[in-house]
Amino acid sequence: MILFVADDHYKTSPGRNTYEMIAADYPQMKFFENDWSCFTAFDLAKECDLLILNMIADTCGLPIPEEAAAQAVKRYCEAGKNLLLLHGGSSAFWPWDWYRDLVGFRWVRGNDPDGFPASFHPHEPYKVVRSKCRNPLVEKLIEMDLPQDEIYTGLEQTRPMWTLMTTTISSGTFPQCTESATPWGGRVINFLPGHIPAVTRHPDFVANVKLLIDDLLAR
Repeated sequence: MILFVADDHYKTSPGRNTYEMIAADYPQMKFFENDWSCFTAFDLAKECDLLILNMIADTCGLPIPEEAAAQAVKRYCEAGKNLLLLHGGSSAFWPWDWYRDLVGFRWVRGNDPDGFPASFHPHEPYKVVRSKCRNPLVEKLIEMDLPQDEIYTGLEQTRPMWTLMTTTISSGTFPQCTESATPWGGRVINFLPGHIPAVTRHPDFVANVKLLIDDLLAR
């Protein structure tokens, strides 16, 4: 099973739009939007082959996930399994210390428990390109020319990581896809683009999400 959990992200539904573009290729995928009960509806550590998160806790008028949901995700990670974090997924369980540490590259909320300055997202058209690094995944990724959208910048690096893709905009050059490892050996890929439907349904964006899913399922 692949479990894909998203919020509606201020009524733009990036997770749902992405899911609709890839669902036919992954019949084993279960998708939930604005519903945190799914984390405890399954034994994630045993039943889930890949967890995809496209959500930020305590946004969009939604409740913070309950402790039981957080512990289910932690048990999944402790089993050495992989995570794909789309857009704001690095803050899916930001109120928990262990989650803020393991995500590798973290979107920082304005009320950050660790006191870091908030991340920010300028709005510009942007091009996402492959990085100069020796991670074998880089050469598979597709460079993307994307329309104006929010661009996640000013994140906190919490663990050693590869930068797989970057974008250069008016304010500088920023990672847009990274890979790191959890304390239990699972892989974590952060793929930051993707707010409006014109991006989350863009053919190159969709192709990259599928590529990342396939790579995380394979190793």
